Amino acid sequence: MFDVATSIYYIKMQHHVKRIITLVFVFISIVGLGQTTWKSDKNHSKLTFMVTHLGISDVLGMFSDFDVTIVAAKPDFSDSKFELTAQTASLTTSVEKRDNHLRSGDFFNVEKNPALTFKSSSLTKSGGDNKYKLSGDLTINGITRPATLDLWYRGTINNPGSKAPTAGFQLTGTIKRSDYSFGPKFTPPMLSDEVAIRADGEFSPNK
Repeated sequence: MFDVATSIYYIKMQHHVKRIITLVFVFISIVGLGQTTWKSDKNHSKLTFMVTHLGISDVLGMFSDFDVTIVAAKPDFSDSKFELTAQTASLTTSVEKRDNHLRSGDFFNVEKNPALTFKSSSLTKSGGDNKYKLSGDLTINGITRPATLDLWYRGTINNPGSKAPTAGFQLTGTIKRSDYSFGPKFTPPMLSDEVAIRADGEFSPNK
């Protein structure tokens, strides 16, 4: 049996634990309230890729259906977390025959892998103002690899059209398609292993 002192001790411990739990929830709530979720504006955002054909010319493509979400608390977006999802069937290079080939099992295999995704893991300052290195996990063809790209935060304005804050970003970088078993039958110089990525976007707070 517990004596009185032991009972008082356990009552105090329970009270102490409850206070800690309450403080943790308050902290989480404060942090959550300080964050803002920003969504890409489809009418003013673009996701493109470029490969070199035969070592002498560049072929440009883009995805017409993609979404990007940014979660940030700081006004300079230096604590941002990015998530991107692009529907692979929405790709276009302006040549129907080539687009259908890219959607096939030789490349994106859109029936098996309907989306490519990127989820950031870190954001670090790089060089000049508003320039960052954005690192995260890039998934193509069901294969996930770490990727680091260059991010430029171009500023935030009050959009005169929507009357909402609007932030601009540009993302650039290069990946290797061999890392994702993308088009393994078509080795350089038929198609370059390096694929240049560029994304430009406008973002507004999610309502």
